[in-house]
Amino acid sequence: MRSTDLVITVTDLPHHEVVRLAMAATGRSRTEVLVGFEVTPDQVARFETYVERRRVNEPLQYIEGSVPFGPVELLVDDRVLVPRPETEYLFELAISRVDSPTVIVDLCTGSGNLALGLASTFPDATVYAVDLSADAAAVARHNARSNGLDIVVLTGDLYEPLPPGLLGSVDLLVANPPYLAAREVASLPPDVLAEPMLALVAGERGDEVLERIALDVDRWLRPGGVVMCEISEYAVAVSLGHFAHLDAVVEKDLTGTERFVVGHRRTE
Repeated sequence: MRSTDLVITVTDLPHHEVVRLAMAATGRSRTEVLVGFEVTPDQVARFETYVERRRVNEPLQYIEGSVPFGPVELLVDDRVLVPRPETEYLFELAISRVDSPTVIVDLCTGSGNLALGLASTFPDATVYAVDLSADAAAVARHNARSNGLDIVVLTGDLYEPLPPGLLGSVDLLVANPPYLAAREVASLPPDVLAEPMLALVAGERGDEVLERIALDVDRWLRPGGVVMCEISEYAVAVSLGHFAHLDAVVEKDLTGTERFVVGHRRTE
């Protein structure tokens, strides 16, 4: 059987997904899959397994096993969220706004995507990555090793595991916290429901974690230090209000949606 025949056997999934599953199963490029080559029995069996996993709404990226994020390649599985384009734009925003930071903190790190992207971009910085989930922290550590990057991964609740000596010294603090309200879970797509709820749902309102980040952020930032957080497009005013003690603004993502709060600790 040729790879082109393999792809056309699956008609109940989007074609572009089937091609990606074939690429993952064979280790070949998109062009090679579409031009055609002879597939082995092991590759056919692996492809069929991947198709069945996708049919029950497992995220495509979990099946593929890794995703690119800025300058790094990340393992992703059911212990962590799949990094979104919005979060990659937050990374791009951070590196365009901050010049040579020496201390960076990433709260709710998940796969370590923001922390590792920033560590790769700013090799002289000390980067701390924190997650409440020990499973997520394990993924972040794996991704640090696989990318040859040295970051400090800590397990705990927001600021709690950070060394006290960092108080007042953080140049850049980033976070993609859970920001869904509990009532929103029922309307999530099936493949999103396969991702860890701890990383998606903040509480009854949806802004509980963001509120706690904002409450203490000026204790950790140096004067003039920057905080950048991804937020819900449905709670922009509330989110901005949490950072009223900073010089804070809302920034839009590439679709024009208000998606990030960016704040500076006042220098006075």
